[in-house]
Amino acid sequence: MTAITPEPIIQLASGFMAAKHLFVANEIGLFDKLALGPATLERLAELTGIGRARVRIFADALVAFGLIERQGNKYRNGLVAATFLGGEGPVDLRPLLRFWNHIAYPMWMKLEEAVRTGQAQGTMQLSGERQRIFSEGVEAIQTPPAMALPTAYDFNRHRRVLDLGGGTGSWLIALLRHYPSLEATLFELPNAAAVARQRLAGDPGGQRAQVVAGDFFKDSIPDGHDAILIANVMHLLSAAHNLELLRRLRARVPDGARLLLADFWTDASHTNPPMAALLAAEFFVITGEGDVYSEEEASNWLQETGWHTLELKPLAGAVSLLVAEAAA
Repeated sequence: MTAITPEPIIQLASGFMAAKHLFVANEIGLFDKLALGPATLERLAELTGIGRARVRIFADALVAFGLIERQGNKYRNGLVAATFLGGEGPVDLRPLLRFWNHIAYPMWMKLEEAVRTGQAQGTMQLSGERQRIFSEGVEAIQTPPAMALPTAYDFNRHRRVLDLGGGTGSWLIALLRHYPSLEATLFELPNAAAVARQRLAGDPGGQRAQVVAGDFFKDSIPDGHDAILIANVMHLLSAAHNLELLRRLRARVPDGARLLLADFWTDASHTNPPMAALLAAEFFVITGEGDVYSEEEASNWLQETGWHTLELKPLAGAVSLLVAEAAA
């Protein structure tokens, strides 16, 4: 018989140590400096401003984790780190690590309190540097599915799309670059809308989008759109609030309008994809009501609020796209 060991427990319980090594290495610019080329510990200490003995702790740990490689007395980024943390690959995950380090990690330390009390330990009402870190971090994790959307769904049938809770505008930028005749509106909370307005203004395609600030439960949702995109928003809300949102949307669009819900839709057990199951606690600790939901749950909401489910398509990673149409 195979011996039963506590290794799975130890590995899971020590995960916070690996995460903090990664976060701090990112903060001190370790991956950035190694993107310049292989370096000795003395050189890394010089480049990062961190003493040799201290920088060695992080360099060696990341060698053990497989993100950094060591040949002789020199360290260099491994292939994965070079691709996603060196600043030159198609997706830059450094902003995501900053978001998890500065915003998500402190909230996770209050997860037990959130579970026991049912109270949120975070807020979506951010400002200044925290808003920037949040917006850029969320954009980083959403980049692969955002880039996949323009080919996963054909927007040629649409004239104007509403991006509800659209963050920095990264999803719209991907769409507007791909569809030159498409126009758009991004609707977001005021502080996030300010970030999106600046980002969209700096992109040629983004100039075909307007940004409207507001709360989609309190303010009037912009009309005149034949497609609505809601990307990674519904997991922050309770089932009751998602039903309310879908009803409000149905009242603002004509029959036949399309609704595109990009999110971490799971199977009926809520355990697959595994990343979605892990993130459920993050969504809950932020808002006190967030969760991950199954395709079946979402389809039931749609049917109840005047929408007809058409299809579910994969986008990237754990994110998939649920497409619905406003029923006549």
